[in-house]
Amino acid sequence: MEPLAISINETAKALGIGRSSVYELLKSGKLDAFKIGRRTLLTTESVKRLAQTRPDE
Repeated sequence: MEPLAISINETAKALGIGRSSVYELLKSGKLDAFKIGRRTLLTTESVKRLAQTRPDE
């Protein structure tokens, strides 16, 4: 079964970007996240959606 959410570090690695870039994408609303305790998790659906968008959109 595929995970429904991944960590900031896993997201950065999957997208080939740095952690600060992941936080910028979160702030801009391009990625969806939620918190469990102190941990921030991003939905794999939003990561896939971002990876599939074209740069000119």
